Amino acid sequence: MSETILPELPQELWRAGKLELAHGVQQFLQVMRVASAGLGQYLAEIESRGVKDLYGYGTTISWFADIAGLSMGEARPYVNRAIDLNPTRALDGTEIPPFAPATGAAAAEGAIGAERIKQILEILRQIPAEVSVEDREHAEAKLAGLARDAGPRQVSDLGEQVLGWLDPDGKEPKDPEPAQPRRELTLQRRKDGYWNLKGLLDDEAGARTAAALEAYAKPRPVDEFGQADLRTKAERQGDAWVDLVDLAIACPDQPGTNGYRTLVHVTIGLEELKTGLGTACLDFVGTMTAREARLAACDCLMLPVVLNAAGEPLDVGRLRRFVTPGQRRALNIRDRGCTFPGCHRRPKNCHAHHIHHWADGGPTDLRNLTLLCSFHHRLIHHGDWQVRMAADGLPEFIPPQYLDPLQRTRRNTLI
Repeated sequence: MSETILPELPQELWRAGKLELAHGVQQFLQVMRVASAGLGQYLAEIESRGVKDLYGYGTTISWFADIAGLSMGEARPYVNRAIDLNPTRALDGTEIPPFAPATGAAAAEGAIGAERIKQILEILRQIPAEVSVEDREHAEAKLAGLARDAGPRQVSDLGEQVLGWLDPDGKEPKDPEPAQPRRELTLQRRKDGYWNLKGLLDDEAGARTAAALEAYAKPRPVDEFGQADLRTKAERQGDAWVDLVDLAIACPDQPGTNGYRTLVHVTIGLEELKTGLGTACLDFVGTMTAREARLAACDCLMLPVVLNAAGEPLDVGRLRRFVTPGQRRALNIRDRGCTFPGCHRRPKNCHAHHIHHWADGGPTDLRNLTLLCSFHHRLIHHGDWQVRMAADGLPEFIPPQYLDPLQRTRRNTLI
């Protein structure tokens, strides 16, 4: 094993130029790789001599885990990689050649690191046993040579070409029928009222989910006031998930909802419902603000439990203010999407909003309804924007004074 000299570390890194920083990273990276390869040579030699005779341990993995302060699972890859890349000896002293000698040579030079080594070994293990030694060695030499200068994608592509050349028929399927894809999903409510969503999807379902989220999680375009979408990617994907759930619930064939939006039970005081101040009990398990209840009431199938001041139910289980499918179709044709100025969301992504809220006596008819996407629906309920129906029967919006001191009415010209 060649001697490796550690690069000199500048005393004040902040004075270093960009080339010096880059060269320092490259030097230390090579030192780390060479040191890892040297460690592997030691571990292979210990495996050859017998760790039980040397140190009294049952396996090299358990010994290395003990001295390195690692778990058995963490130590196993080090030892297995060392045996794959370096020659060992049998009990009679005969040498056992390494599984991947060309890869081991590249690792010893510091040309490739642990991730590329793992990738090459995984490809080599897919080569059928009946392939000749010469072909196998040639394939490994190609992979190890490419890995010196290329990234994971190029190595993977070459691996596919090699396997296609050495094993054109592929592996014989073990099962006559494809296995059921593994898909898991858990949804758990936390004490603070938020919900934890965790899941595991097979490759096909994951790709479809990612495509759907990407389509709905695009940043909102800058509006006419120059306000950009400041949500993080995770926040945009969270909002996209809600949009997809709303879209699924609104499907006419959706079991249990018959194409109407979410069915919720809300327990709320009459005054809280009218004023939007206070809290409400949601589905008997959580809480929501009265303002959120007013927002949800615009386009949800609600079973309200309205209480008087003494806490006695005034109205239990009667469906209220609910937009019919015919009204929804008429809204889709008239509004053609979210009517907020500058918004481009289509009807399927919108809620039906009561301009004069139904809790305040507003009727559920087309003259009192307009389509709003979830973001602008919340903005109308919680912000300073106002919406009203103009004389021509179309909705128009009044911006807050801090955006337009004259508060000139605006309409969506994109739909």
